Order: sequence, then structure tokens, then C-alpha cells
Amino acid sequence: MLRNTSKGTLRKAVTELANYPKPGEKLHGFTLLQSKHVAELELTALHLQHDKTGADYLHIAREDKNNVFSIGFKTNPPDNTGVPHILEHTTLCGSEKYPIRDPFFKMLPRTLSNFMNAFTSSDHTMYPFATTNQQDFKNLMSVYLDATLHPLLKATDFTQEGWRIGPENPKAAEANPAIKKDEESKLVFKGVVYNEMKGQMSDAGYLYYIRYRDHMFPAIKNSGGDPQKMTDLTYEQLKNFHAEHYHPSNAKVFTYGDMPLADHLQDINDQLSAFDRIAEDREVRQPIDLSGGPQHVKVTGPIDPMVDKDMQYKTSTSWLMGDQGNIVESFALGIISALLMNGYGSPLYKNLIEAGLGTDFSPNSGMDSGGRIGIFSVGLTGVKEADVPKVKEAIHRTLEEAHKNGFDKPKIDGYLHQLELSLKHKKAKFGMSLMHRLKPTWFAGIHPFESLAWNDTIDSFQAKLAKGGYLERLVEKYLLNDNTLTFTMTPSATYADELVQEEVTRLAGKIAEVTEKAGGEAAARELLEKRELELLVEQGKSNTQDLSCLPTVYVKDIPRKEDPTVLRDIEVNSNPVQLHEAPTNGLTYFNAINTFTSLPEELRSLIPLFTDSIIRLGTKDMTMEEIEDLIKLKTGGVSIGHQLSPSPKDFTQYNEGLSFSGTALDRNVEDMFGLIKKLVLETDFDSPQAQSHIRQLLQGSTDGAVNTIASSGHAFARGYAESGISQYGRIKEQVSGLSQVKLVTSLASRPEHEGLGDVIAKLKVIQQLAFHVQDPSSFRIALTCGKESVSANESLLAKFTGPMLSSATKASWSQPVGGNNTTSTQNLERNSKTFFPLPYQVYYGAMSLPTVSYTHHSSAPLQILSQLLTHKHLHHEIREKGGAYGGGAYSTALSGVFGFYSYRDPNPQNSITIMRDAGRWAAEKEWSERDLEEAKLSVFQNLDAPRSVSQEGMGRFLNGVGQEMKQVRRERILDVTKDQVREVAEKYIVGGLAEKKEKTVFLGERKSWVDETWVAKDMGISSS
Repeated sequence: MLRNTSKGTLRKAVTELANYPKPGEKLHGFTLLQSKHVAELELTALHLQHDKTGADYLHIAREDKNNVFSIGFKTNPPDNTGVPHILEHTTLCGSEKYPIRDPFFKMLPRTLSNFMNAFTSSDHTMYPFATTNQQDFKNLMSVYLDATLHPLLKATDFTQEGWRIGPENPKAAEANPAIKKDEESKLVFKGVVYNEMKGQMSDAGYLYYIRYRDHMFPAIKNSGGDPQKMTDLTYEQLKNFHAEHYHPSNAKVFTYGDMPLADHLQDINDQLSAFDRIAEDREVRQPIDLSGGPQHVKVTGPIDPMVDKDMQYKTSTSWLMGDQGNIVESFALGIISALLMNGYGSPLYKNLIEAGLGTDFSPNSGMDSGGRIGIFSVGLTGVKEADVPKVKEAIHRTLEEAHKNGFDKPKIDGYLHQLELSLKHKKAKFGMSLMHRLKPTWFAGIHPFESLAWNDTIDSFQAKLAKGGYLERLVEKYLLNDNTLTFTMTPSATYADELVQEEVTRLAGKIAEVTEKAGGEAAARELLEKRELELLVEQGKSNTQDLSCLPTVYVKDIPRKEDPTVLRDIEVNSNPVQLHEAPTNGLTYFNAINTFTSLPEELRSLIPLFTDSIIRLGTKDMTMEEIEDLIKLKTGGVSIGHQLSPSPKDFTQYNEGLSFSGTALDRNVEDMFGLIKKLVLETDFDSPQAQSHIRQLLQGSTDGAVNTIASSGHAFARGYAESGISQYGRIKEQVSGLSQVKLVTSLASRPEHEGLGDVIAKLKVIQQLAFHVQDPSSFRIALTCGKESVSANESLLAKFTGPMLSSATKASWSQPVGGNNTTSTQNLERNSKTFFPLPYQVYYGAMSLPTVSYTHHSSAPLQILSQLLTHKHLHHEIREKGGAYGGGAYSTALSGVFGFYSYRDPNPQNSITIMRDAGRWAAEKEWSERDLEEAKLSVFQNLDAPRSVSQEGMGRFLNGVGQEMKQVRRERILDVTKDQVREVAEKYIVGGLAEKKEKTVFLGERKSWVDETWVAKDMGISSS
């Protein structure tokens, strides 16, 4: 008891203002400018300034062991070459204190951090990390500060990460000069960022947004980089940009958590004091002036091959709003945006999408509050050419109606209730989310303390609201005018070909420049090939360098025994209930699974459409708008979905069913249960609007599907590869993979006269099955709540589950119920190599092999092997040398799969070779103890990452992985040996390939290397 009391006192002291300097006082080279305790967020904020350089510093003290650090710089881009983005990459390639190749990536396996990354935003760049370990925090802060303030910025780093010209496969050209004219030796543009942005610009949604930004914010260039302009950037320009922008006087430092501020200040001061103050870049660039009346811009873009050829236009209208420094008004404008746009019952959804003018909101739609001036945009994708002008007319009409009719108080209360719940919910990564919320406006010149004053802001908002007409006056002030930018992207059938031709022409021009300087074509080629080979030599040092200069934490810092989550098993109406009593701030978290056996194929694939439909159609006595309002007023959200989990003891067996979940304040739990039942059992699939609403759902899902696949292309490739390994993999792919995308696309493209009657009939069968419980033990429940709420929640659960056995409708199955969900060879993908032709400029791929189950003794060394291959081999070969944005190995213990992947990959043939050779490389490698140490640290970054209270114990509930299983696996991972790693590499990777067990899948443009050994799969892409 004394120990707990002491810990509570210490935690309280973290936020006690009395323990910090007073405004005007100095500490370790910093002066405290301002401090503020924010009770509703349980934090104390301190704003400091570095005395010598003027560096801005914000510290958030909070009782949270997951501490965060970030250093950021104002980086207004001078042009569209992407210099801020390329600099973000090259700063992490080596520094004065850590003069090795890629210390950032080399640190990944030497840390227990649960987050490490860097971000380039439109006008600033930041480098954040999060960790619970104090020594780890000091280590990473040292690496980040040295990387940003003292980078080596070598020419080879610029050519590797930025851009260069070189033979597509330099080793082939070097090995056999006779193939100089072969495709593998042709000269191409290369570079990690160059290929990343080619992938981004293949995304029509991103392209629309970035072209819109070009015209709304011409003063802020494309910080990510346009590949067409990126090749104009020089190495000297990169170095100059760093010198001008990456200086403490231009920096904003953020720390968060329960670690001592004084320690942070001392370490940071040691780094910053080497600099003298320079003028800070305070320029906040503004959007265009729209006060002169409407402006219209049209640009061309690609055709979406999965969308109806007559519905290819994208259009939006934007207004400039108020200064974001007016926090209360900005908050109110955010509420207005939500009231107008969020949900199927919102006026803009009804008048635009439900009215059939388009299939989904445009990528820029909503309130953009990231800059100094807010921007409100509304638009649509999937628009017919004739309907483009109607979109703007409908937007204006909707805004006029909203102003005239006003906003209902219960709807406003619903959004305020959501805010209350977000404050009460204990997030595992609160510090990181707070940093992301504060940084944009901080760089725009708005003091972060303004954005932290939650209660003050809401009180002021409520006071203005109580006087009447507040939101309506803001609509009139900002939106009832035509001072707008209307931005339209028109489809071009030749757009993709023009992109390719532009690159060919630009490449020829750059080669001509080299040719002129070199004195001839042969000399130019020889020079470019020589540079490429020199870069390969430089990259080759990556795996042989002495890394002893890098700091590290150690496996001995990892506790051998995990602190268990205390769970209780009870029964309510004979239904098994997992109870987790924990401090939840008055919230109850509910999860349940109704387990099915032998679910018919024809129903399973439609479960995602069913779960979308029940939050769209409404019931016989309530519209969806009314239900949405009730969900916002009474819950933190409810959801229904497909649940699938392999057995931890045998990955060839699985459980599947429907999952139900929700969050509510304790006083609203009964309402939450009522809403879940109403949505599932009472959704009206027979209403006159049901077919048109379901069709709109299908069209909305299809619109942008090509881009959705690209954003996680390697994950889709993995999913399809794994569908050939087990029934679990096949079913997962069927419900959430490329097969699901193809099904939705085919249903969305059905002619209207054919109707969706057959689909709706199956959705109604799923509705009958949802709460059809054949055996009480098949309906399992997990409840997380405070001890004070357990008794009341048990009673409410009894009311919720009581009617299920007695009154559940008997469902009509097209296949018999019963039997085990287990793997057979039936229906598994038999092709070893599958290719999906898709309109991307780069490739996404995976290769997967079957291994063992979670509880098998080989599972732990396989997980260590995946980390070793990723950090010691594949990152180096696929990313650094191959030019892909990402590549690595993975081991999914529950599903019994080991695999490889590459992401935004310009050289898939090379990557496939590397993947196939990786097992032999690992089996023959003389691993060191340090290698094992780093791999184990990498695994525990995820295993021991902080979890939200709502996630505690859910591994046991969802997957059957109990505390004893977790502890055994934990010890096995800690005890993995070098011999075990080599053994599993030989047995499961080398052996699996020898027995032809692998499944390889790639997505992208079909070229000559995709020969007859590949099976090409049609995604239902239109010929337009």
C-alpha cells in the first residue's frame, strides 16, 4: 500500500507547477516564458526559449510513461523539387557524431522505442520518436539532434535518396558488357524519394489534392516533390537549404511525458549552444486572395479504371475562413463542418451524394485548420461531366438552407459529447497525437497554449451558442458568398501515356547534358555507370561498418516476466464473459463475438457490405440521420464487423463470426446495447431506398479503389499470397483483400435495370444470422470498465443477451452448419506466381511461405529471423541499392506465415531474386550476439509498446492467446540462439522454396518480365 501511495505522489508531482521554474527564471540555458496547468487534460505545459539561439521549446508534463520528443524546422519550400522531403531523408544518412551510413535505420533495432519517424509537411519538417525507457530517450534524442543539426549530407546520400541517372541493373551491365542495350542496362531515373513520389503521383486522390493545393496555395510549393521537377534539384541547393533552415533559431522542440524536464534541457542545451542566433524564418505563407469573386481552375488527371467511364470528374469549391488564432471561432467552424458533412444524414451528403451527383466527397473536402487561415472545401469524385456545374449549385443551396433552418441543438450536443469521451478515453499514444495537433498551428504562429485550453474554449463556445444564432451567423459570414475557388479535374485518356513520355523526354535531356560535359555518348554512359557502381560500393559498406559509435539499450533491460493484465471469467445467461476491471474514467468498453461454423462462401464475402449497410439504411421507425444523432449523443461509437482468428495451437484451424463493439459512458451503456441491437436486427433492407443507397455505398467504395490498393499495395500482395497457404489466409483475403475489391467493383458496375435483389436477399440472411446463437458458449463477450460499474453492467448484459437463445430467428443456410473450421486444400490459391496488372508507375509485391503455429518452439526464432533479415539484409538490398521505398521480411506467428515484401519498388525482378536468396543467406550467415540482441530489441518494441486500457486483455479474447502462452513465447524470444535462427532459415525458407511452397504476388504495370510462368489476374478494370 505504501509503495502504491508513493508512486501516486510521484506521478502527481510531474504536473505540479510548484516543481518548475517561474516565468522569467532560467534553467540550463533556457528561460521559462509561460506555464499553464490544464486540469481537463491532466497536464502541465511549459513554454521556454533557448537563451543563446532563440529555439522555441514546448514541454508537456503528464503522468504518462510513453515519453515523446520532436525537433522541427520551418521549411517553406522554394520550388517543387521536393528539397524539404529529400533533406528529411538525407539528414538521417549520417552525422558528425554518428558518421555511418543510415544511423536512423541502424538505430531501429538498437532501441525500445514504440515510434520513430520523420515527416515533411507543407511548410515544416519534424523528427519525432516515443519511448518508455529513459536511457533510450537520451540515446535517440542525441541521434536526432546530431542528425538534424550536424548531418554529413554526402553527395552519395543525395543521389541515393534524391535522384540520379543510372543503369536499371548495374550489376548485370558490369557482368556482361554484351547486354549494354538490354532492358536491364538502359539508363533510368533512380532514387528513393523519386520513386516514392512517382508512387504518390500515381494516386489520383493525392494528385487531385496536390494540384488543388498548387492553386489554393501558390506561395507554398510542393514540399514532397513533383517527380517532373525533382530532377532539377542540385546537391548544392540541398546543402544550402539545410544551412538556411536547419538551425536552432528556426527550430521548435517538443517533449512530453513523465521524465524530468531538467534532464532534457541540459542535454538539448549542450547541442544547441554550439550555434549563434540567426534570424528566424517567421514567414507564414497565405492562400490566394478570393475577395474579388469566384475563380475557376481546370486541370487534367488520370482515368480511374475501376470507375464507370462516364463518372470520372472530380470537382470542389473552397472558401477562406477566419484566422486560426481565434480559437473559439475555429472550434465553432469545425463543428459547422461536421454538422454539414459528417454522416449519411448530413445535409451535404444528402444533397450531393444521395442525390446522385457523385460517389464520394473529394479528397480536400472538410475544414482544413492546419494553416494560419482556415479553408472549408466541399466537393465530389465520380461526377458526370454534365453534373459538374450542378455540384457547386447544390453546395450553395445546401449552405443557404442550413443558414435559414439553423442547426439542431441535439446534433451540436452530440459532437460535444464525442469531445467529452475523447478526453476521458486513455490513449496509449496521447503524447504523439497531441504533438501532431499542436505542431501545424504552432508553425503558423499560433501559441500552442491557445490550442490546449479545452474547457475555456468549450465554455466560450457554449456561451456564444446560448445567445442564439451563433453558428448561423458564422455560415453567413464565411460561406454565403461566391468568393470561392472551384477546382475541377477532368479525365484524360492519354494522361498516363503523357506522363511516361514526359519522363522519357526529360531523361533524354538530362543524358544530353551529361553527354555534352563528358564529350560524347559513350563517355557519358561510362561515367553514369561508374557513378552507379561507386554508389553500390558505398552502399556495400552499410553491412560491414563498425556501429559501436551508436548508442543502444540492451536485452537485459527487458523484464523477463510481463506484468499480467488481471482478468476475470464469469457467465451471464450462460454466455462466457471476460471481465477486465480497470480505471476507465467512467467509460465502459464492450466487445462480443458470435462464432459461426461453416459459413457459406456466398454470405461471407458480403459481410463487409452488410456492416456498411446497417449504418446507412435506417430502420422502419428511425431514419439513419436520427440513429446517427443518437449514436453521437449516447456512445463513443458502435461497430459490427467480420471476425477471423487462427488457432494459436494450430494455424490450420480458425474461428470466424460477427463482432460487435461499442464504447459509452457508464450511464449510457443500456442505450449502447439498444443501438447495437437496433442496427443489426431492425435495419430495413426492404425500404424503397434500400437498393439505391446500397448502390451508392458500392460506388463510393469503388471510387478511388485503385488508389486505396496503392496506399497499401504490399499488404494487398501479402494478403493474396497468404490466401494460398491456409483457409484463414483465404478467408481473410476474401473479406478484406483484392478479391473483396473485385467483388465490390463488379457489383457497383451492374446495370441499374439488373437491380441488387439477389444481393439484398443474402444481406437479409446475414441479418438473421447475426444474433442467431445456437449455443451460449458461441456468443462470447469482453467487458472493460471500472470496478464501480461491474454490477450494473452485468445486469444490462443479462438484458442484452437474454432474448438471443429464445427468440433468435432461425436462419436459412445454403450449406450445413457444423464441423470444424479447418484447413483443407479445397479452394486454396494454387498458382505459385500471380500478377495483378494495375496502372502504377512502381510495383508492390510479396512472397509468402507456410511455417508453424504460435505455440510451436520454432515460431520465436522465425520472428527473430524476420527482424535479422529486414535490418541486416533486405533493407540494404531492396531499399538502399534497389531504390524501393521499403522492403523487408515478416513473420506472423498466429497465421503461421513467413514472408517478404517490397513497396513502391522500381525493380521487382531484382527484389524477387533477393527474396528467393534470403533464406540461404541467413542460413549461412555467421550471426553475432549483437545481431541477436538487436533483433530481440526490435521484437519487443511492439510486444511491450503501451496499450490503451480498452486494448488490455483483447489478445486473449480475440485470438485465444492467454497470459501463460504469452509468457512462454516471451521467454522463448529472449532465449533464441544463433543456431536456432540458422535452423529455421534452412528448414522453413530454404526448404519451403525447394518444395515449391512459396506464393509470390506482384501488383503494377505488366511488362515483358511477367512471362507465361505468371498467372495474370483481372481486377475488372474497364478498357476506357
